[in-house]
Amino acid sequence: MFLMDDRGKYSKYIYNLSFKGIFNMNMPKSINHDLAEIAQKNRLSRIKLADGASVPRIGQGTWFMGESAANREAEIAALRLGVELGMNLIDTAEMYGEGNAELLVGEAIKGIRDDVFLVSKVYPHNAGQDKMAASCEASLKRLGTDHLDLYLLHWRGNIPLAETVDSMEKLVEQGKIARWGVSNLDTEDMQELTRISKGTHCVTNQVLYHLGSRGIEYDLLPWHRSRNMPIMAYSPLAQAGSLRKGLLENEAVAEIARDRQCSPLQVLLAWTIREGDVMAIPKASSLEHVLENASAGLIQLTPEEVWKLDDAFQMPSWKVPLDMI
Repeated sequence: MFLMDDRGKYSKYIYNLSFKGIFNMNMPKSINHDLAEIAQKNRLSRIKLADGASVPRIGQGTWFMGESAANREAEIAALRLGVELGMNLIDTAEMYGEGNAELLVGEAIKGIRDDVFLVSKVYPHNAGQDKMAASCEASLKRLGTDHLDLYLLHWRGNIPLAETVDSMEKLVEQGKIARWGVSNLDTEDMQELTRISKGTHCVTNQVLYHLGSRGIEYDLLPWHRSRNMPIMAYSPLAQAGSLRKGLLENEAVAEIARDRQCSPLQVLLAWTIREGDVMAIPKASSLEHVLENASAGLIQLTPEEVWKLDDAFQMPSWKVPLDMI
């Protein structure tokens, strides 16, 4: 629970029994809403997968988390706060820190596993009949759970997609995973995948997508939309703007941020989820950043604001290779 001050707003002391203490923090200036309002909005703003399961529009990524003992407590607290604020999808991978991110997530979700939509990813070289079951089992052990809500092929490798699909389906049958998807697959790859027997059971494709990287809008995103298969956007904040020079400093982004009294990063996140059918998984390793990400769910960009951003960072009018990091 959270402590509230006498004005009905949450104080700068955020308390949660599961955090084992009180975290003294300065509320970011970009947080202009009651935290209960933020949490409610994120819990209600959901995206449905093909099997009827729902996920939040804003989840939590964990790339580069779990790699520093000094940051461990803060990262665990950040993930747990994110869950409380409605960002209950947590994405990780066996690749992240060679399992250290999964260990961190496992610690963070102790006692709240049923409240979390848990996603992990398998290395391409482990995505076949010989190794996938063992990889999945190792991830489950590190995460301290008996199943994943979603298991993704991290990127396409040399193992045939048909073999990967078959291995995924076996894990579903065994109850190790509830559903499966892919990551970093372009349009032709997705077309090939869905021609495979049971390939249409794929529920999402996790790809790089942010205001400064809009290549998927040419053909991949329309392809997904025509099949009601949501996209999951990683690095929606362009790694704090580092993936695209001038992104955060752009006048259109800065103007919208000033007008809305929010941060440029919140503008980027609101843009990514603007259509209501893209899930974004920004990473936040501090409570302040979690609060900023969560409150971005309340920002509904106007058509005029979207036009300004579109004009500043235009989508390509031709096919470009899938952007990956």
